[in-house]
Amino acid sequence: MPERWTRAVLRHQSLVVIAWLIVAVVGVAASTRLPGLTSNTFGVPGTDSERARVLLQESFDERPDGTFTVVFPVSQPSDRATQLELERRLERAARVIPGATARSLHIARRIVYGDIATTLPLQEAKGHTDALRRALSDPDGPPALVSGAPALQHDLDPIVSADLRRAELIAIPIALAILVALLGFSAAVLIPFLFAAGTIAGALTIVYALAHGMAMASYVTNLVALIGLGIAIDYSLLIVYRYRAELAQTGSRDDAVVRTMETAGRAVAFSGLAVAIGLGALLFVPVPFIRSLGAGGLLVPFVSIAGVATLQPILLAHLGRSGRTSSANGNGLWRRLARMVTRRPWVVLSVGLAIMLPAAAAATTLEVTPGSIASIPGRSESVRGFELLQDRLGPGVVAPTQIVVDSGSPGGARTGAVRAAIVRLVSDTASDPEVQAVAYGRRSPYVDPSGRYARVIVVGLHDYGSVATRLLVGRIRHDLVPAARFPAGTVVVAGGPPPQGVDFVSRSYEAFPWLVLAVLALTFVILLMAFRSLLLAAQAVLLNLLSVAAAYGLLTVVVEHGVGAAFLGIEQSRAVEAWVPIVLFALLFGLSMDYEVFVVSPMREAWDEGADSAAAVTRGLVRTGRIVTAAAAIMVVVFAGFLAGSVPGLQQLGLGLVLGILLDATIVRMLLVPALIILLGGASWWLPRWLTRLGRRSLSPR
Repeated sequence: MPERWTRAVLRHQSLVVIAWLIVAVVGVAASTRLPGLTSNTFGVPGTDSERARVLLQESFDERPDGTFTVVFPVSQPSDRATQLELERRLERAARVIPGATARSLHIARRIVYGDIATTLPLQEAKGHTDALRRALSDPDGPPALVSGAPALQHDLDPIVSADLRRAELIAIPIALAILVALLGFSAAVLIPFLFAAGTIAGALTIVYALAHGMAMASYVTNLVALIGLGIAIDYSLLIVYRYRAELAQTGSRDDAVVRTMETAGRAVAFSGLAVAIGLGALLFVPVPFIRSLGAGGLLVPFVSIAGVATLQPILLAHLGRSGRTSSANGNGLWRRLARMVTRRPWVVLSVGLAIMLPAAAAATTLEVTPGSIASIPGRSESVRGFELLQDRLGPGVVAPTQIVVDSGSPGGARTGAVRAAIVRLVSDTASDPEVQAVAYGRRSPYVDPSGRYARVIVVGLHDYGSVATRLLVGRIRHDLVPAARFPAGTVVVAGGPPPQGVDFVSRSYEAFPWLVLAVLALTFVILLMAFRSLLLAAQAVLLNLLSVAAAYGLLTVVVEHGVGAAFLGIEQSRAVEAWVPIVLFALLFGLSMDYEVFVVSPMREAWDEGADSAAAVTRGLVRTGRIVTAAAAIMVVVFAGFLAGSVPGLQQLGLGLVLGILLDATIVRMLLVPALIILLGGASWWLPRWLTRLGRRSLSPR
């Protein structure tokens, strides 16, 4: 950070503190209201499933993600009096939701169930869940279990919030213990937590504002809070560590703060920029769910950089002096490690690769799924209703495929060639071995009032995220619909949860290779500026890819093959949720750059001062080994908080982050990076002349 800026912050610290206090208060208020604006919707604009959703909303006055399903467990479902009473209850209850319509009841084994259709988006519909439950309550009649996407989302929100509280209760005490071990019993251990409180509040405030104009995933609060906690503690710890060293040399508080911000503060800015690049790339994935996680995550490093430039110097000046940093006691270990690496680089490189490459190879068996309603945790009313439907009717009933036909003219869906094609489609679809039932008729709710639009409801045998169901969607779109021979000008699209899941995965992974290339290129440029070396920047990018691949591989082994899943409390699954590998890549690639910058910067500094590669590697490991290991341990502890939760997708993300950071901060940064620098020798530091104007200030946190 520029000297004049830091000194100006110290002169006007009262104003800066007041501003951050306001941010903190607003952030707390925003976080309490944010759940009402978020929802896990997996729609993808521009796809057939999204077009089907729009047609269902505009022509049939309903949308699948805004439809409630009410389940009545009854001992004698065929009793006519009981049916009439339940119909009246359903119709009365529907009136509490604006524009809602009660659909016909269905009778199955010891249950009666029916839908309350709305045109409301999921995040708005879920807000009516409690009112609907109160309206359905009848102490003299059968109980009513309100389920469907809005109720499931409504019941998921408190679970996600409880998971976050549990994660913080686990992470904060352990992080505090690590900080005390490093900084001693002093006020300095409060700096990372005060810094984290300010930056998380700032990020959540902006997320709250964005949620009024864009779809935000329910997981964004947990993502921002835990990533913000980990990054804030790491950045603040590294800066405090450097400040102690500068204070010992200069004796002047303000001068030490300025020098710290010029070195460690600049390193943190580069690291934050690297994290922002990875998360920012998610904004270009054409899937709102992933884009919202990218937007929320992107705010964390940006707000952290703003906090480093403004709040951090003030916290250092008032709290950083107390206590002492013990670095000498741990230096012996890192000197021995440096000696081993410099003497036997080929052995170190071989051992490191022998660990990383098999783990990365396991990633070739990674399978992804758009998710499953069955994975929603807890025993809430909506989950009980869903499980009852699933047990009595099969998983496909809860999330059917809806084929919507646009004949192009009023009345066209009831007569002529369109009607004949629909009949062929129904017949052929019913013959598919994966189809449990097909529903179609000439009147509502299968044909809209104008007669232009018709729909065919297809109930599969399996859950909407299963491979069998996804293959069925493919057959419907590419085989069954063309074989029905609809007349020219007729538009036929498949919607509902199964096609939506297929489109979610397809669009996400169409964009993923471009996201990877963009992140690689931008990160290479940033590291080229940081290290002033072509090979160091290229090496860092390639090793980062290896870290991410190894994290993917180990995640696959645990989740899909169940190795250690029970011990870790992870639910074994047939596949990893599709959004997890994409978000995991963006996060890991950015976070790994932190350790690369902090480990390699003092090596570059030593080389510039005339040391050879062996001496430069030794200085880097001795100066940063202890602090980087501690920072990584804190990050691992924070992200392990995801594992303590009960939401499978967040557990998988947390496991991938924990494994990736463990591998990266130990094997990659402490073994592979220094071994390669030794083996490449002077070439490690080479930079073409036309690039020598890159800045030459130290990034070392020392």
